[in-house]
Amino acid sequence: MNGERSKPKAAWLNRTVIGIGLASLFSDWSHEIATAALPAFLASLGVAAAWLGLIEGVSDGLSSFAKMASGYYTDGLRRRKPIAVAGYIATALGTAAFGLATSAWHVLFARASAWLGRGVRTPVRKALLAASVPRSAYGRAFGLERAMDTLGAIIGPLSALAILEATQHNYRALFAWTLIPGLLAAAVIAFLVKESARAPVAHVSFGERLRSLPRSYRKFVAAVALFGAGDFAHSMLILLAAQKLAPSLGTASAASVAVTLYVLHNVCYAAFSLLAGYLADRLPKNLLLAGGYALAGVMT
Repeated sequence: MNGERSKPKAAWLNRTVIGIGLASLFSDWSHEIATAALPAFLASLGVAAAWLGLIEGVSDGLSSFAKMASGYYTDGLRRRKPIAVAGYIATALGTAAFGLATSAWHVLFARASAWLGRGVRTPVRKALLAASVPRSAYGRAFGLERAMDTLGAIIGPLSALAILEATQHNYRALFAWTLIPGLLAAAVIAFLVKESARAPVAHVSFGERLRSLPRSYRKFVAAVALFGAGDFAHSMLILLAAQKLAPSLGTASAASVAVTLYVLHNVCYAAFSLLAGYLADRLPKNLLLAGGYALAGVMT
């Protein structure tokens, strides 16, 4: 009897959940190396700080539209995993392409390409994860994925500091290193994640698909969009910290301390991702989410 009762509790932690978690870890490890170094790299190119906002804004916007298009398109496919693999590869190559940049426009193109891949893969990854666990375990499965993602966001900046120290601040070498974890993420999705058999959704127009969404879901999306309008890229946080610390610490030390503070930010995020996932399976999700948004708004 005890053995039977324990099985459902462990059923959610399967190879797909682990594989998607590892892919999130490796991919975040890859592009967080680049994110941590991006403000300083742009400064080394003699680029104004305003370019960072433009690069991140264009890239995030493109990623958002890619998510919407990818979700709509892949609903009609019998197998969606190849799209996720392609998205991870595009993100890895786009991130590594920073090392070829000699102007802000080059960085913009590389970041936008990487974030296009990120946008394409995200709905597919979430669909694969949701299909691999029972609804009662969504909180734990997605909480683990977010925690693994943020673990990559902790390792990434720390790796950036180590690589810059080892290469005497050779940014091009640093961006080349991002290829290793980035391509590992694609490999994990390709070889570890198992895609469940599914029937593709019947084709309907995009507008009709939107109109068929439940009213509660549309209200949820509107709330997320409202919060997103006031959010900002993490690289802006690093830039702000570096600028505030530079007068007292010097440019190089300020940049290192700013990245370290960003690591602490990600440590807290990772810890609370697991806790929030656990609570989401036991408490009203809307109240938990509202509390998280409220706390983020106050702290920002």
